[in-house]
Amino acid sequence: MSNRAVIESRALSVSVPRRGGLPFIGRPALDIVVEVSLAIQPGEIVCLVGESGSGKSTFGRSLVGLMKPSAGEIHLEGEMLPDHSSRSFARVRRSASLLFQDPVTSFDPRQRIRSIIAEPRRIAGRGDVSSAAIENLAASAGLVPDLLNRFPHGLSGGQARRAAVARALSVVPKVIIADEPTAGLDLSVQAGVLNLFLDIRDTHRTGFLIITHNLAVARHVSNRVAIMYLGRIVEAGPTAEIFRAPRHPYTAALLASEPIPDPRRRRTEPPVVGEVPSVVNRPSGCEFHPRCPLARERCRSEAPTQTAIAPDHVIRCHFPLEATQTERAESNTATSR
Repeated sequence: MSNRAVIESRALSVSVPRRGGLPFIGRPALDIVVEVSLAIQPGEIVCLVGESGSGKSTFGRSLVGLMKPSAGEIHLEGEMLPDHSSRSFARVRRSASLLFQDPVTSFDPRQRIRSIIAEPRRIAGRGDVSSAAIENLAASAGLVPDLLNRFPHGLSGGQARRAAVARALSVVPKVIIADEPTAGLDLSVQAGVLNLFLDIRDTHRTGFLIITHNLAVARHVSNRVAIMYLGRIVEAGPTAEIFRAPRHPYTAALLASEPIPDPRRRRTEPPVVGEVPSVVNRPSGCEFHPRCPLARERCRSEAPTQTAIAPDHVIRCHFPLEATQTERAESNTATSR
């Protein structure tokens, strides 16, 4: 981890009370996010990848205090928040903006887009809120002035995403946390949103945490990828290295499930099978072992610890794949017909 990180979590955990049944003292909480350590540097895009139910969105929300962490630390530009109070997270929200998966539902339906974009700046008392300033801000997100007078329901999916980006930029954030920013968009609109992120990163050196299950998004825009399973980071490293030679069986299985836009090519390695277990009944040992084709007895009884296998590349696995093994599988995939 680096002291230069815009935002960084250290062993961050999020637990929620169990629901259902009769409440009683001592009811154990459910662990949704478990000891996640992740840093986002200025001008860096980190993608947090995993299946639905893996805890990705909960982690993103916990960074800005929308879900209160139960343990761990959050560091903002090298300085640790003293606690997880509302006062501490108010500091985070002055430096971090959150893009919700469905931006329209996060907009006030009674306000026009112009007012929605200006609202964070007006509340924070930071920046010009004149019509010209808001139009310039909207233009930086690819919104034409005519759209600013519409209500949220009058925007297309792509326009709503861009309006959400403009609102996020209104307070000049140092980091943007984007939850499934391309979900429900066609490919051309997805490309426009992602290219907008790249422009913002390069122009303002804004850091990004992009939460997604779309591996193509991670491959296209990210500098680093973190793979989450049942609330834990099981592998994290440089994007090119992760995609070229994944070392965790779960990462390899996710990549094997990625669609190939060529009907003549065939995958040779098996995709991930089965469903993500419930956090109510977490598997013992390595939590991926019920779905792992390489699981051994040690995996069923002993939880793996995080280990660095290369500079900036960590893994949580007793028996990681060999780099040559995954490279060979990728080579076979490229040549199979």
